[in-house]
Parts: sequence; structure tokens; C-alpha cells
Amino acid sequence: MNEWTRLDVTAIPALSLEGVGFRHRGQPLLHPVDLRLTGCRRTLVMGPNGAGKSLLMRLAHGLLAPTEGRVRWEGRPPRQAMVFQRPVLLRRSALANLTYALAVAGTPRRRRKLLAREALSRFGLAALEARPARVLSGGEQQRLALARAWLVAPEVLFLDEPTSALDPAAIKAVEDAVNDFHRRGTRIVMTSHDLNQARRLADDIVLMVDGRLVEHGPAETFFAAPASAEARAFIRGELIW
Repeated sequence: MNEWTRLDVTAIPALSLEGVGFRHRGQPLLHPVDLRLTGCRRTLVMGPNGAGKSLLMRLAHGLLAPTEGRVRWEGRPPRQAMVFQRPVLLRRSALANLTYALAVAGTPRRRRKLLAREALSRFGLAALEARPARVLSGGEQQRLALARAWLVAPEVLFLDEPTSALDPAAIKAVEDAVNDFHRRGTRIVMTSHDLNQARRLADDIVLMVDGRLVEHGPAETFFAAPASAEARAFIRGELIW
């Protein structure tokens, strides 16, 4: 696994959310959503705080079950990975976090350190392999989480606000990594409330407001000719964040 062979993007199944909603203690947190994601696209799920972006991601990834509707892969389930706003890391070194992931994946023991070190090098973390993962900076932790995902060679990568609270250099490093995944054929589904980031990364935009899907379409159309009043207000910065 020195380098990925480019993934066959035509083999990645479409993801369909069919009337997917979620209630907690009887209260609707996500109103029924119909959404279909296809191809090797970078889809950014946007909206103000509390819009339902993270909840939508967890339902799509299968971490939560919808209370109504269904999430369906149109074919075999793809290889997936998810990177969270606050990465979930083990109380081990950076290297051990990666070798553990490889062990879980069934990689032969003799190859684990080699592959883990290649991933650390790719994400600029080679000098930190012995450092406890939980004392790394926020940007370093995100890159470690991305390195762990890289080892899985995911066909679909979900990212939940991966650059929130990072400094500009760390944001660029994460965005570069996201684009590297995409170039190798990974479908990207990522939450963000940063319009500039969306302009840099997105092929498609999904806009969520108050637990409802308001708009879904190409990023170019979303910014040039938004179809909804909510989208126009969001672009102008008039929705409460």
C-alpha cells in the first residue's frame, strides 16, 4: 500500500436516504429527508449550528438508526470511514493508533508498522510516531485520524466539521488531505459551516436548516443562483450560526 491504485468510482454504490427522519423523546430533530449521493463527488453538508448536519452524517454512516424512513446503499455496502470534529483516538502512541487499526482490519503483523509509518509520513506525522496521540495538537490529531482512514482505503469518507477550531495552516493540511482522498476516487461527504471552505472544496452542496433539507445541488449553482430564500440568507450571513 505504498500508493493507492485509483478506486473504481463506477463501482461505488449510490447512497439513498429515503424519508429519513429522527426523533428523540418524541421531538423531531431531523424531518424526513430524501437525498441521493452518487459518483466520486465532494458533497458539503452546510447550515447554521443546530441545523442537523452532524445528525444527518451519523445516520448516513450507520452510527444511528433513523426513527423513520431508511438509509440504503444501492448495491453492496462500500468501505467507509468517518472522521469526527474531535477525533476518537486511543491512549497510545500515534504509531500504535495506526497499527491497532491495521490489526483490526486483519493486516498481517509483519506489515503493520511499515504501512503505519508510510501513512504517518504521507500526513506529515513521521517525527511524531512515538508521541501519545492524545497530546498532539488539534491539527495533528485530525491528520492522524485521516491517516488511519487512509489505511482503510475508503470508498466513502464522512467528515464531521474536521477543521473546526483549527488554525489556517492546519485547515489547509486537512483540506489537502481531503483532496488527496478525492483524487484517488473516494466519495467525500463533509459537514461545514464555512462558506469559503465550501467554495474551495465542494462539488455539491446540501443545505440544512432547522432539521430540514432545504437545498441540494451543484456548488456552482448554489453560489451563483441559490434556489431558496434560506440559501440566499445563509450565503449573505444572515442566518444565526
